[in-house]
Amino acid sequence: MSDADRRDPLLLDAMLGKLSSYLRMCGYDAAYALDRGAEADEDVLALARTEGRRLVTRDEGLARQMDDALLLTRRDVEDQLRELSGVGFDLDLSDEPVHCGTCNAPVERVDRTEPTPDYAPDPAEEGVWRCRNCGQHFWRGSHWDDVADTLAEL
Repeated sequence: MSDADRRDPLLLDAMLGKLSSYLRMCGYDAAYALDRGAEADEDVLALARTEGRRLVTRDEGLARQMDDALLLTRRDVEDQLRELSGVGFDLDLSDEPVHCGTCNAPVERVDRTEPTPDYAPDPAEEGVWRCRNCGQHFWRGSHWDDVADTLAEL
């Protein structure tokens, strides 16, 4: 199995919240420690071990405490993405959203007959997905394009 198999669930520490959104858009199961109430090192480690997640961190001390932890050294999210690409992570956008960008839960396509919030496009005209957990709606709009541009520049 490669270093960057998308089937490997990840846990990103408190310093990597923005990165978790990018990884989710690329199809990764990327839990963010602060979303799960884990800020202290021992809580982060316990969560990673309990859920069988690979830890991604910028904290050297924390990384040393888990055998398969991935230590990132850069602060900027684009540089972090380059680091991940350098160790084999596939950083292409998924054809369709798989994980909620807000809470990481699975998303499902909204049927064209279902109502959506006023801010969302008409699902009969454009693909719209809804988080099974938090109810957030997603579609391939300008944010998707911005992320695609960022990833293309890597």
